[in-house]
Amino acid sequence: MTITTTTHLNFRGTARQALEFYQDVFGGQITAATYGDVGMPADAPGADRIVFGRLDSESGLRLMAYDIPGEDAADSAGTAGETRRENGLTFTDRTFFQSLQGETLDEVAAYWEGLSAGAEIVEPLAASPWSPGFGMLTDRFGVTWVVDVRSPDAG
Repeated sequence: MTITTTTHLNFRGTARQALEFYQDVFGGQITAATYGDVGMPADAPGADRIVFGRLDSESGLRLMAYDIPGEDAADSAGTAGETRRENGLTFTDRTFFQSLQGETLDEVAAYWEGLSAGAEIVEPLAASPWSPGFGMLTDRFGVTWVVDVRSPDAG
């Protein structure tokens, strides 16, 4: 038996824009269906929003996304909590971070550059005691990414 896990991101009306942003960063193909595609009347509010969205990149990254019914980014803060670093410690009230690891600093730096457009940098990408490159950011869609170079000691 083989299983996989895929991060499923929930948005407040911005799933399409988020998937397109992640496609710009990671490449790959988007598969998306709107509420209208699955039976909601085309003229109903929200019929053009994403009920099922997925990005599959050539490098193996897979993200899923959808728009929460009835939710709008303008009606709420749009993110779930905050994250900050102080004195080498991470403080957060978020329920998860998205981890992105690569083999080399050059590899992760390219993704970092793309993700950082419009992002809040929590910890700049730099060498750390446990990795040749580690950084944290919260992207413009409210997703906090932990980006690092896989340690040679990690299996």
